[in-house]
Amino acid sequence: MKSILIIVSQFNEAISAKLLQGARKTLFMNGFSEKDLCTLKVPGAFELPVTAARAAAQGKWDAIICLGCLIQGETPHFEYISQAVAQGLTRVSLDYRLPVVFGVLTTSTWEQAAARASLEDEETNKGRKRTIANKGKEAAEAAIQMIETFQELDHLVIQ
Repeated sequence: MKSILIIVSQFNEAISAKLLQGARKTLFMNGFSEKDLCTLKVPGAFELPVTAARAAAQGKWDAIICLGCLIQGETPHFEYISQAVAQGLTRVSLDYRLPVVFGVLTTSTWEQAAARASLEDEETNKGRKRTIANKGKEAAEAAIQMIETFQELDHLVIQ
């Protein structure tokens, strides 16, 4: 089995905790165990790239999942942080040739963030509970797929 590091921002912690829950649940459902996973908490989304870079430099992770939540306020701070985090995580992924998954919500409102972090919608449609996308779940699925893609790429033989 492969090893995955999950780095989660503590800012907007109610949302980030749901993202982490979704990621872990998905990984466990796909055969990962506690020993295959490590979770680190950082103060905010801005700290995700540098932590991911330091972890990637260790060379012991098959993928890094970064989770967090940025909610737009009344100042341009949201744009600066969003861009810095996205560019920083992209750079880490390219520099280390490692799947670094962007599981950071960038929403206009708390309600939008809560909807993207829900595991299940309690509202029913004709008596049926419907599952809503959870960005943490999506990030875990992307990490699994990228690990498999990299394994396939590493074993390709030119014919």
